[in-house]
Amino acid sequence: MYSRGKGMKDTERRREGAGGGEKSPKSEKDWSWIPKLFKKRVCTTFVEDSFRNGMFCQCGGVRTAHGTVALGDYFSTAIVNQWNSTQHSSEYPTDAFGELQFSGASKRQSYFLRLSSDTPPSMVYTLMTGTWGLPTPNLVVSVVGGETSTKLKTWVREVLRQGLVKASQSTGAWILTSGLREGVGRCVGKAVRDHATAASSVSLNKVVALGITPWGLVHNRQQLVNPQGSLPAKYNVHNTSQDYCCLDNNYQAFLLVDNGTVGRRGGETGFRAKLEDYISHQRTGIWGSGSIDIPVLCMLISGEANMLERVDLSLKNSIPWLVLAGSGGLADFLSDILEKFLSASVVHSSSEVDGEAGPCVDLKERVAERVKKYFPSEAETDKLVEQALSICQNRDLITVYHGEQESPNDFDTVLLKTLVGASKQHVAADASPYSEELKLAVAWNRVDIAKSELFNGDIHWKYEELEDSMTDALINDKPQFVRLFTENGFSILDYLTYDRLENLYCSVAEGTLLYQLLRRCLGERLRITAPAPTLSVQKDSPSKVGAENIQSGPATEISLFEVSGVLELLMSDVCQPFYYDVLGLDKFPSKRSALRQASKLLRGDRSYRKEPCLFPWHSLFIWAVLQNRSEMATFFWEMAGESVLSALSGCKILRELSKLEIETETKLSMKELAQKFESLAHDIFSSCYRNNESRSFTLLIRKSPVWSGTTCLQMGVGADARLFFSHDGVQSLLSQIWWGDMKKNTEVWRLLLTFFCPILCYTNFISFRSHTDQQQEEVEERPNEDGLGQDDNAYGTTIFSFSDIKHIEVDGQEISTPRTEAIKGIPRTHRPTKRPFIISRWRQFWVAPVTSFLGNVLMFFLFLLLFAYVLLVDFTPPPPSGPSSTEFVLYFWVFTIVCEEIREAFFGGMMTWRQSIRVYIQDVWNKFDVIAITLFITGLICRMFDLSYGFGRDVLCVDFMVFTLRLIHIFAIHKQLGPKIIIVGKMMKDVFFFLFSLGVWLVAYGVANQALLYPYDPRLDRILRRVFYRPYLHIYGQIPVEEMDVGHQWDKICTDNRTLIKDGAEPCRTESNNWLVVNLLVIYLLATNILLINVLIAMFSDTFSKVQANSDIYWKFQRYNLIVQYHSRPALAPPFIILSHLNLFIKRIIRKVPSIKIHHFVLQVEGKAANRLVTWESIQKEDFLTAQNTIQKNCDSERLKRMSVKVDTALKHLNESRDFDHRLRALETEMEYCSNALSWIVDTLAQGSTFKPPRPPPTSRDGLTSSSTST
Repeated sequence: MYSRGKGMKDTERRREGAGGGEKSPKSEKDWSWIPKLFKKRVCTTFVEDSFRNGMFCQCGGVRTAHGTVALGDYFSTAIVNQWNSTQHSSEYPTDAFGELQFSGASKRQSYFLRLSSDTPPSMVYTLMTGTWGLPTPNLVVSVVGGETSTKLKTWVREVLRQGLVKASQSTGAWILTSGLREGVGRCVGKAVRDHATAASSVSLNKVVALGITPWGLVHNRQQLVNPQGSLPAKYNVHNTSQDYCCLDNNYQAFLLVDNGTVGRRGGETGFRAKLEDYISHQRTGIWGSGSIDIPVLCMLISGEANMLERVDLSLKNSIPWLVLAGSGGLADFLSDILEKFLSASVVHSSSEVDGEAGPCVDLKERVAERVKKYFPSEAETDKLVEQALSICQNRDLITVYHGEQESPNDFDTVLLKTLVGASKQHVAADASPYSEELKLAVAWNRVDIAKSELFNGDIHWKYEELEDSMTDALINDKPQFVRLFTENGFSILDYLTYDRLENLYCSVAEGTLLYQLLRRCLGERLRITAPAPTLSVQKDSPSKVGAENIQSGPATEISLFEVSGVLELLMSDVCQPFYYDVLGLDKFPSKRSALRQASKLLRGDRSYRKEPCLFPWHSLFIWAVLQNRSEMATFFWEMAGESVLSALSGCKILRELSKLEIETETKLSMKELAQKFESLAHDIFSSCYRNNESRSFTLLIRKSPVWSGTTCLQMGVGADARLFFSHDGVQSLLSQIWWGDMKKNTEVWRLLLTFFCPILCYTNFISFRSHTDQQQEEVEERPNEDGLGQDDNAYGTTIFSFSDIKHIEVDGQEISTPRTEAIKGIPRTHRPTKRPFIISRWRQFWVAPVTSFLGNVLMFFLFLLLFAYVLLVDFTPPPPSGPSSTEFVLYFWVFTIVCEEIREAFFGGMMTWRQSIRVYIQDVWNKFDVIAITLFITGLICRMFDLSYGFGRDVLCVDFMVFTLRLIHIFAIHKQLGPKIIIVGKMMKDVFFFLFSLGVWLVAYGVANQALLYPYDPRLDRILRRVFYRPYLHIYGQIPVEEMDVGHQWDKICTDNRTLIKDGAEPCRTESNNWLVVNLLVIYLLATNILLINVLIAMFSDTFSKVQANSDIYWKFQRYNLIVQYHSRPALAPPFIILSHLNLFIKRIIRKVPSIKIHHFVLQVEGKAANRLVTWESIQKEDFLTAQNTIQKNCDSERLKRMSVKVDTALKHLNESRDFDHRLRALETEMEYCSNALSWIVDTLAQGSTFKPPRPPPTSRDGLTSSSTST
């Protein structure tokens, strides 16, 4: 056995090496190794069958079919009375193997192999899973019995179709039958076909129907014979004989067991039992590494008496059996003796050799009676009785299933309980007796059984017993088990180390988007660290480089650095790199230096892998979101902290992944899950806002250590979370920031008037919020702090006044208010010097974003007026005559604008300059600014020279249009104009589609019209005007009828002389084909004016209706960007902004004073304050989830489900009561018999005179009852 198996593996290895792992076309060489390992059996001794006139051998073959050697051994024939396969047949190389195609059936091909009955099952299993590519099973169900042409009962067919095949599909099982078109084999084949048709493409290969049948029983088996292998063999499926059966075309593979017989059943029994036993010792589970043995279950349907030996043999190998009571034959016999009269004491006494023989003899007699009842034609009853008693010894491995009384939909539960009962019989002494049951429940994803049987409070589970099952549940996407383990005390802190987290990422399925991104990042690291590559290596992609070197060591495995690379690709605009602190890369600013350091670290011992994960639930949440696992990600989000930010982060990741995903279905599921997380963030924040307004504001701008220093607002912008930004709480915070320390009800005209008369800011003309009002707000909010302490809301109320942040930006001092002191841990006794009222009020007015915005708007209008004045009135000639003084003012003004754009692009706060530029370029209006500045510089340079003076002026005129269009962005802050601007932007996409369609018609008509009207016109300017410009004007009704219609007089001077036309003269029109010109004009106007214009109007209407319905959401979202922009800008507007730039240069570069204002809405909360804030947010999340669960439980669908469960439970109890009623009736019958026997004994003794009783016989209870009633 060992040598054959080894040779098979070597042959497989050579084939894989030659093929390169690719599916190449089949050839004879591919199958040439099979006859060397697998054999067939041929009868070599003719033993005459006396019942068939001597023309047949006892093997079933005719005399003429035997070779000369078999017929010539007369001496052996004379002394042999019984034919034996081992002694009277020999093995030869098999001649039937390959692929099988059924004529007239489906195009799907099956595999088949003729093999000897003595073939080692290890070779066959390796062939099926390796060469044939059958998936490794999670369950093997061997259906025994029902192989004859007898019609099956209806409920048996339903059990096979709705029960067995459906359960096998959910578990990924192999179903073993005879594979013939009769009885159970045909019914199973149809059921597998129907379920495969109705199932999704993902689960098509989960159920494998495998036929194991005797070779000599197959009809038309000669069609399968081909010593070189059939690729494929054509097979006819119609039957012509009752003694032979055709193969069923719904099976994936056939094992044709040859024991040398012809037309005899049962030749495959021994091999099938050995194969089942071998598979039951193979391992399956996590990554195929083997967490549990492959469960094997034999299912008995009907059956003949000779199958008792088959059942007994499998039971001795600890293979469990499921008996379908009521299906007839052997199944009814076994269910009868196991349920009716067999008891534990009787079986125990029958197993004893010495002792009382009464019960043993009685049991044998009763079993013998049952044998005669069910198998009256059998002669060897003693042998059957002994086999039946041997089966009763292993009765714990047998489960009786009453299919007529139970629903086939619960058949998978029956299978699981049967296997669990069998696994408990041979569990290890040091292992938990429930571990195998848990592993099976996880493998089958039956959390209901796990809850009712294993996690009902009676079993104390250890961490080690749940560890493998937890990993299995995570990898195979079984969130209900993950939730179950967690609810029952499984410690995720002890479980998730960085080593296990990396292993989880290594388990990502091939072909997914995450796998491709990880391989790409791995390829980049390997390409950097690899030695000087050859030319062939340079041509490979990064993913191929990683794939080729994956076996070279642990440094080529997927690590946290690759995970960080994927997250950086998706979230680099809002987050710092993930896991850099774990890898020790946070001190390396550039990506290349971090890459080299990571390569050195990963080539070492990776000491970080032994450390527990710092934020386990967040890490698992990211892992699940990257794989688009909806239910798993939702559960991890529920368990993780920082609910609002985590939900927004999941939304961000999924929307970025959807942009990279190619498959439409997966892309839609990602977008749906992203929308779900955005809704969760909106709902959780709504609960927080209703509970405590100030704390919810802190929640929005708190810098998160979990999500690499980002905030909710920054993540929401990166995730394009419009619904989240439309919340009143977010808008209230933005309004507070927008107005600064001024009251939000201040009229705009008061602000504009204060611009021209700044002294008004010191009067009550402008309303400011006083510090006492803020303290009163604090006092009013403190009772809602749930007893957390008097200082607890200090970190929440800081948001109501941003003057502290502005003061820091101006003076470079620490936060000094009582509220901000609690954030930084500054003692309350420390107070900085208070500024004078004149300075503080001045700053409160001019530093507010609304003031900065209005100042920029006012100055921008003045800039456009100056620009227009220069272009229209004061645009002087080139030097030395010009430029004029107004032009120099204009140039200086644009210079200050350029300085501000440089500040925005390169100094983006905590971001690197690359990230700042990337974020800057993503804004459409920043692109407008770049175009406008570029055009202005180009026009300025050109106007300084005489040759390009006119061109420079033209460029500046166009640039004026660009600067004027920049006003659209300024109006975005307006609640009515803002949504309209968004509508215009959306319609621009529709215009591009219209222009493309119009261009096709325009070119087609323009060229044809020009060629028909003017056969010869070489002037390029006239061609371009008449081909493009004139057809475009036709759309608006400008049609030169006198030129295009010969019926009108054309008074233009023209000529037909080609020389004059070439010199520039006007060519004459052609009149012969004028009818065609007119018809083309009609068609062109019909297509453009009626069709395309109306299509454009319809597109505009659709876009308008969509955006208008959500106009408020769109406006609130874009309002944030505008507020951020002007919050970060200096108070002065161009051209005076140059003073602010000089001030910033002195403070930041020379004095090294840090700035707080450049960190857009970022608040650092640490220590106890941070813990309290996270705890408060978690409480709000739990309250929200509890409310949602309550709503869901009270909905109609959930009520119907609960009612359905109650009805099913009632039906089960009713069935049990029927069983009890049956037992009670039997007991009453026995009691009646005993009562009659005792009455007979009493009467007999009373009539006799042998002895005289001391007292009369007892009175019957009925008599007493009647007498008492009568009294």
